[in-house]
Amino acid sequence: MALQCSRTCRQYLLHLAHDNIDFRLPEIKALLSIQGKPFDPSENFKEKSPFLRLNGLSEDNIRNIMGRTVCAKSAFELWGHGKTTDELKSSLLKYPSERMLPFLQEESTYKINVYTFNKTLVFQDRIKKIDALNFLPFKGKVNLKDPDHIFCLLEDYGTDPNNIPEEPFYRYFGRWIADGQRDLIRSHSVKKRHFIGNTSMDAGLSFIMANHARVKEHDLVYDPFVGTGSLLVACCQFGAYVCGTDIDYNTIHGAGKSSRTNQKWRGPDENIRANLRQYGTERQYVDVLISDASKSIWRREALFDAIITDPPYGIRESTRRTGSHKDIIKPPEDFCGESHVPVSMEYRLSDIFSDLLNFAAHHLVMGGRLVYWLPIYRPEYCEEMIPLHPCLSLISNCEQVFSTHTSRRLITMEKTKEPAVCVCALNVFLCVCLSSVCVCVFPCSAHV
Repeated sequence: MALQCSRTCRQYLLHLAHDNIDFRLPEIKALLSIQGKPFDPSENFKEKSPFLRLNGLSEDNIRNIMGRTVCAKSAFELWGHGKTTDELKSSLLKYPSERMLPFLQEESTYKINVYTFNKTLVFQDRIKKIDALNFLPFKGKVNLKDPDHIFCLLEDYGTDPNNIPEEPFYRYFGRWIADGQRDLIRSHSVKKRHFIGNTSMDAGLSFIMANHARVKEHDLVYDPFVGTGSLLVACCQFGAYVCGTDIDYNTIHGAGKSSRTNQKWRGPDENIRANLRQYGTERQYVDVLISDASKSIWRREALFDAIITDPPYGIRESTRRTGSHKDIIKPPEDFCGESHVPVSMEYRLSDIFSDLLNFAAHHLVMGGRLVYWLPIYRPEYCEEMIPLHPCLSLISNCEQVFSTHTSRRLITMEKTKEPAVCVCALNVFLCVCLSSVCVCVFPCSAHV
């Protein structure tokens, strides 16, 4: 019991990347919830700080987080911290020696790195800071190329590049445990992608969305506005099986004009499957279909572990659904064929999100997550504008700013209860509405 406590009662430090700042904590919280662990930061927690101290975790928990996160650069077992050099030294001397000694043995090799946030130090200053740690009982040999253990002194000089202090606001020292998955952003860059479109999602944001949705191995993930499949690529990286739909025939079949410069038409092998093949995840590809998101093709039951999507906003990609503005002429009673050939018509944003939330409420498994983008006009934005559904709980709401007036918000929702069941009688159409969202409209014969 004492050994277990010593492993789980340690404090760990995450060094967070200083981009997509609004998305970092929801990603860490989601990755902790996959492991059934609460988010327990230190009492001096600051949301915008690049350094995050976590309590109540084991080293395995930290390694699992770092094996998924694209918002954190590195993780450390925190041995000491303080505002001044003296406070740091005092904190390090209080750290239990039995936790240090396994990494300070004579037969081991080590190196010490110095990282400064928002300030660049010359080599001589770095050496001085390392020499000031000579009170620590290091017995091994220094090996800068391939050490057994890596230690790091991290200094925080604030976030204002125009007002950098002489001395850091805070200092940390710890043992390096693992790096995050920032390399995925480069290896899966859209610039290197085999098949792209005008609105292919940035690789970093795709992985963030997959993490917010808690996508796991063997999950079934669905994208109702799949486009060129960027979100499917990210979900496959974490072991999920993927499928999707889109109303655009040319995109689904990889036909038509190319989005690349100096290329007029798409090649015969440019498609979503080719993207997954490029990253060695083709076996996790279920399929994609041409379908209208406003007219569900799926049987009415919980099918998906996560729904992740970037709906069209009508800016670079039009918002369309099948239907016609023409008057519908009633066919003769003895007519057995189709009375009308659907064409494209406007699909209002409010209808898109209403349909999306209703679909998620009916087709997500309990505890499954819906993650989607919501366009915002910033001067008029308020939290009441976020679409809600009685069966879905709002988990996080993160902003990506485009300009002073425009942005989009990444909305994460979790299914917490099943929709109300329609009560059918006498072959009458029945609509059960909860709050302001209509959760089902179709004939009672569908429930028999």
